Amino acid sequence: MVKRTSWGLLAGLVSGLMIVGSVSAATPVRARATGGDPPAADCQPFGGRPCLLPFPNNLFTRRDRTSATGLRVSLPQGAMPVNTSGQRVSAAPYDRADGFSPGSAAIVHVPGLDNAKAFARTGAAGLLDMAKSRGKSQPIVIIDEHTGHRQLIWSELDANATTPQTTDLLIHGGVDFTDGHTYVVALRNLRNASGHVISAPSWFERLRDNRPLPAAERAQAARYARIFAALARAGVRRSNLYEAWDFTVASRQNVTGRLLSVRNSAFAQLGDSELADGKVAGRAPSYTITSTKTLTPQLSAVLGTFDAPCYLIQCGTTATTGFHYSSRKPDAVPSQIPGNIAAAPFECIIPSSAGNPAPARISLYGHGLFGSYTDIESPPIEALAIDDNIVFCGTDWWGLTEDDEPFAAQVVTNLNLFGVIVDRLQQAVLNTLFLGRMMTNPAGLASNPAFQVAGHPAIDTSHLYYDGNSQGGIMGGVTLAISPDVRRAVLGVTGMDYGNLLLARSTDFSTFSQFLHFTYPDRSMYPVTLDLIDQLWDRGDPDGYAPYMTTHPLPDTPSHQVLMQIGYGDFQVSMYGGAAEARTVGASAYEPALDPDRSRDRNLFYGIRPISHYPFSGSAVEIWDSGPGRVQPPPVGNVPPTAGPNNIDPHPDPRNTPAAQQQISAFLEPNGAVTDVCGGAPCHTSVFTP
Repeated sequence: MVKRTSWGLLAGLVSGLMIVGSVSAATPVRARATGGDPPAADCQPFGGRPCLLPFPNNLFTRRDRTSATGLRVSLPQGAMPVNTSGQRVSAAPYDRADGFSPGSAAIVHVPGLDNAKAFARTGAAGLLDMAKSRGKSQPIVIIDEHTGHRQLIWSELDANATTPQTTDLLIHGGVDFTDGHTYVVALRNLRNASGHVISAPSWFERLRDNRPLPAAERAQAARYARIFAALARAGVRRSNLYEAWDFTVASRQNVTGRLLSVRNSAFAQLGDSELADGKVAGRAPSYTITSTKTLTPQLSAVLGTFDAPCYLIQCGTTATTGFHYSSRKPDAVPSQIPGNIAAAPFECIIPSSAGNPAPARISLYGHGLFGSYTDIESPPIEALAIDDNIVFCGTDWWGLTEDDEPFAAQVVTNLNLFGVIVDRLQQAVLNTLFLGRMMTNPAGLASNPAFQVAGHPAIDTSHLYYDGNSQGGIMGGVTLAISPDVRRAVLGVTGMDYGNLLLARSTDFSTFSQFLHFTYPDRSMYPVTLDLIDQLWDRGDPDGYAPYMTTHPLPDTPSHQVLMQIGYGDFQVSMYGGAAEARTVGASAYEPALDPDRSRDRNLFYGIRPISHYPFSGSAVEIWDSGPGRVQPPPVGNVPPTAGPNNIDPHPDPRNTPAAQQQISAFLEPNGAVTDVCGGAPCHTSVFTP
């Protein structure tokens, strides 16, 4: 995901940075330092202390007739995470949502179920055997209140906790929760390390057993009547429940509405208001070519800038402000300050074969974490360009480029600033769409002599594709889901759900985690903190767009097809996040996925249809293995892999493998398809070591 140890470079910056309050969309909230406070996991709903567990939870909502779900999040301010400076995360940005993240982990602290032996005694389905989660006697279940169906889930204990008192139980969905639906989480027959059933907390026992309720709980009687009724319809008895609660997932409008709104507004300024028809209409974005250069005898580069409407308060590669809003209503969408234009950089690489004789295919390229648009000059992309006659163009992922590193350091010490990164990422997606429209509109790049041979366009503007790796693979999912021009995309070493599936499992964010633990010292809040930022990150994470990425597109958007290539044991983007994304987008899986000596992960693609024939015309996911002599199975817990002599990060290996490149080229065609480049056997990278 990252081209260098960016968080390590930031380490020296963090301690000396001052937080400038004006860059935050949220008002900082001061609180006392927490040095002597008990872990937040010890809190109990309806107790004397502010409490955020279990989370997410409809206890933390209020009725709102103006929202798509009929609810509005209302988090207890006094329970929000607080840093060592006494600055508490403001609940205000989170309270704009009409539900919780579709990638939420259900988080709860269960005294006694706080160690590996107790977890084993309880017998809950884990990451490697999530198929068991639908078993009749499973101790942990999540029920869709609308359909009565069980959600595919898996559970784990937080591996980052240092004491039993700070160890939370994390319950993950194997596929995104459905927007707007309400889910019931039910725990039963939980056991401690001795095998004894753990008694229910008193607040829940009163509700479960129809006992008289204290004043603080009486308002929950009707809500829990619905919860128990939903469980009864699903065949879950209430008598042996340890605990149960419900949560509602945010609506599609609330999660995707900001980005869709700025897309529609920006393209309307070009003269194109019919984005679902697959036709390029209106003007091309304006651009300026600033330089050209020769990279190799077979490859040249064109660099420049282009203009896109900017919906941030301030625009630019180093700006540190979020979206501009003309309204304070919770469902307001960003508005453009008159005359606010983003001048975004771009680079295109052009093979000498372009226009000699055939015009080149055109594709966007997405760079990695804390990289830049110049990463398009990486060897595997240059090889694809030269070998397959493809012109690639790329721009920056504002929010997570090398120029964003200093601000990212500030964010780690004050999470009130995090929303700025998410807003900049959404603007970056819009910028990428405008770069794509420059490539597809005949009046755009194709009309420039730098993209012509003998006065004729050297590029084929009839189809635009996308290829991205790492952060580019992740952000490519968002870009594809809302793109009017890209219909086929390859997402390399990709995944989704930063807060719950990627961050804690990535070596890229090890330093991030260390500073988060330092500045937000309550270890029991670590999973909740990551889940909280997920509530905002969904707006710029495929987690919020995956259900609409392929055959069930967003409004005014065409359908798409995607090829996901992930790496076994990837240090930077968890393959488990990739598998969850594949389930959610409805991809099919290349099988056999792994060799027999990878049997520990034989269920990686559980719940994903296998591809039955080739060439395959649908969306697909494929895993590439660099071999047990080079890469060890990744940790099962929510911690990153550890490098060693026989454990080398395989993150760059798939894109550098000729067979994978061959598959990319075959997919990025007008009538492209997934081809079997592995001969019916598990796919091995070019550095495979037995």
